[in-house]
Amino acid sequence: MKTGPLALTLGDPAGIGPEIVVKAWRALRLERTPFFVVGDARTVASAANGDCDAVRTISSPDEVEAVFADAIPILDLPLTTPVVAGQPSPAAAGAIIQWIETAVGLALSGAVSGVVTAPIAKAPLYAAGFKFPGHTEFLGELTSAARFEGARGPIMMLTAADLRATLVTVHEPLARVADKLTLDAIVHAGLVTAQAMQRDFGIAAPRIAVAGLNPHAGESGTIGQEEVRLVEPAVRALRELGVDAKGPYPADTMFPAEVRATYDAALCLYHDQALIPVKMLDFWGGVNVTLGLPIVRTSPDHGTAFDIAGRGIARPDSLIAAIRLAAEIAERRPR
Repeated sequence: MKTGPLALTLGDPAGIGPEIVVKAWRALRLERTPFFVVGDARTVASAANGDCDAVRTISSPDEVEAVFADAIPILDLPLTTPVVAGQPSPAAAGAIIQWIETAVGLALSGAVSGVVTAPIAKAPLYAAGFKFPGHTEFLGELTSAARFEGARGPIMMLTAADLRATLVTVHEPLARVADKLTLDAIVHAGLVTAQAMQRDFGIAAPRIAVAGLNPHAGESGTIGQEEVRLVEPAVRALRELGVDAKGPYPADTMFPAEVRATYDAALCLYHDQALIPVKMLDFWGGVNVTLGLPIVRTSPDHGTAFDIAGRGIARPDSLIAAIRLAAEIAERRPR
């Protein structure tokens, strides 16, 4: 049950985050999906064409509802060095991390109903000593002491139109995917997916379709053994645990509309297996959802787009969809 506004982290301030935040607020300011920005107020004002009246600093999430229709509420945690659009810098890393930590802390305390994160770039964070592969793993660490009952750790889900696709491996080179796949990892991802379908998407008896790794799902072991050794036993284990899981299916036949109607979530084994169909279905409106956390977290399904930052042409569709989905999930979560 939703208890407060959403906290929206600004992401890398040199990317398109500030611009799409302003555009998302303009699109949603009259809807019942209030959010506030955790970030640098000057950067957001600059993205609003220097209109300082378009931003309003706040000191508490309690102030958001009174402000939201008239100005972008901002919990101002200023940058310590200037930022130039399109020019990422490790100097901003400390602020970017602080914004994420602050939003997560507010969510864990119950002051906000969820967190939406604008895109970050990994390279500047790594250069500053950031030790996590990305947002998902960092959020898992920040919330590790507050797991809700039955939680099994974070899993990435991508949504677009009527497709929900979760990942067993994420940012792994293709040459290493097979070595990273284990029976436990597939079962873990399946359990988290089924749990989230019930808890966050309101599907009482979710149907999970599990993809194979190899062409033709291995063709009974003649085009690779991973299906026989790992995927088939994982599907059996999930069914023994009460999950309506089926597969492995050939990935090239899993995503037509007629097939999507037969399942509620697709469990994919590597990055592009999920991301290609998601982006083909809705390139601009896909959403990244982190499952298995004690807080609600969504994000736009795109990066920082430094090449177009500051030019006023970035589309906010994915961020708007992420805000709306976070609000929907928050409504379903128990208080």
